[in-house]
Amino acid sequence: MAPKRPESAGAIPKPVESPALSLPDQPSLYAALDLGTNSCRMLIARPEGTQFKVVDSFSKSVQLGAGLERSGKLSRASIYRTIQALRVCRQKLKRHRVTQMRLVATEACRRASNGADFMARVERETGLRLDIIKPEEEARLAVVSCAPLVSAGTEQLLVVDIGGGSTELVWIDLRDVPQPERRRAIMRMHLGFQCPDGRPGARVVDWISVPLGVATLRDQFRDVEDDSARFALMSWFFEENLAEFAPYKDEQTREGFQIVGTSGTVTTVAASHLGLKRYDRNKVDGLTMTSDEIDKVIRNYLALGPAGRRRDPRIGQDRQALIMSGAAILQALLRCWPTDRLSVADRGLREGMLYAQMAADGVLMDGDD
Repeated sequence: MAPKRPESAGAIPKPVESPALSLPDQPSLYAALDLGTNSCRMLIARPEGTQFKVVDSFSKSVQLGAGLERSGKLSRASIYRTIQALRVCRQKLKRHRVTQMRLVATEACRRASNGADFMARVERETGLRLDIIKPEEEARLAVVSCAPLVSAGTEQLLVVDIGGGSTELVWIDLRDVPQPERRRAIMRMHLGFQCPDGRPGARVVDWISVPLGVATLRDQFRDVEDDSARFALMSWFFEENLAEFAPYKDEQTREGFQIVGTSGTVTTVAASHLGLKRYDRNKVDGLTMTSDEIDKVIRNYLALGPAGRRRDPRIGQDRQALIMSGAAILQALLRCWPTDRLSVADRGLREGMLYAQMAADGVLMDGDD
């Protein structure tokens, strides 16, 4: 006689974490959680001067958007993986006694027909309430996070955030802002693309959210077997989707132009360029790479082939299936704009949410550093 299956079989396990000692007289902690198409990521931080100090973090590849292109829905397996990850996040929030937090979901939940139902289930099973944010807010917060990396002499800025399900591009004109004020002007964009306070403002020329990220672009060309041909098609297809982006249409000047790229793709390419055997954020964040250096890394990825990329420790198991679609996006962007340099940002939506919360509460010091 077959043994009876326990009633709890198939249930999502509840992670257990050891309690942490609470330190007296510490500033309040803030949290930001970004549930994307591929990953669930969270930062817990405290304000420190003009910046913040991260006290805990979480990152897990949950592949929430797996199969979304085909079915239009979030799958049961994806939901299971994601709720597991969100339970860990809840435990961390509870452990650190965080009360100020912003928890958001992006492209996968925007597009899925069962996205709202999934949000309700998340709240019911984890106690976490996530907001599905619009593409404009996602783009705006990515821009805010990159403000510390903007050069004083930058007059035209393009911020690119390559996500799992979409890619946000924001073109900003800084020529009317005095150089000492430019970083602060970008930071104030957490209030909106049109800053209402009357101070010198960064002017948004145009912005776009392309519904193609590393996961969704890969899924578009899964049926192409040849590795090099698939890469070329992905890059061409992404460039086609940029045709209506205003700055793409007109010739731009090279002087005073800066591209800041924020994504796992950009940081992985940077780590490969540096030859890092173990990822080091301090070496990657703020790095500048030339287009020739980026092309060399991408050519090496193609030469490795799928099997070689899986074995490459600089790419990692979580990134290896998505690196070529991300590289195709990156290559298309560098073809389109008049620069041979890219600033690398190991920061994005989570950092932007933290800055926005802390700025709204007035707990960050005013300054450039």
